[in-house]
Amino acid sequence: MKIYGIKNCDTVKKARKWLDEQGVPYEFHDFRKDGLDGALLSRLEQSVGWETLLNRRGTTWRKLPEDVRDTIDAQSAHDIMLENPSIIKRPVVEHEGNVSVGFSADEWATRFSTE
Repeated sequence: MKIYGIKNCDTVKKARKWLDEQGVPYEFHDFRKDGLDGALLSRLEQSVGWETLLNRRGTTWRKLPEDVRDTIDAQSAHDIMLENPSIIKRPVVEHEGNVSVGFSADEWATRFSTE
């Protein structure tokens, strides 16, 4: 299992704490420290779609110029996410060939049961 996100993100902290408490092994990839390249971003976009990855509720989104937000499409979203990985919803999880976005303890308990 690989978790992508930003180390100081509250949701990522909750997710990692939950995984640690459940004894679920994972590898953490910090977008800020470890980077984000076009190939990885494209793979994630193909799995869940750029609309799912793009966090339209965060500060980074609100700081974008209105004309950019109003005309966003797949290519401009890709470019913006590469330039500002903090605009990606977190955490992004790759597990057994599946990609998911976000954290829910109840969902994760079902998906990542170690029994």
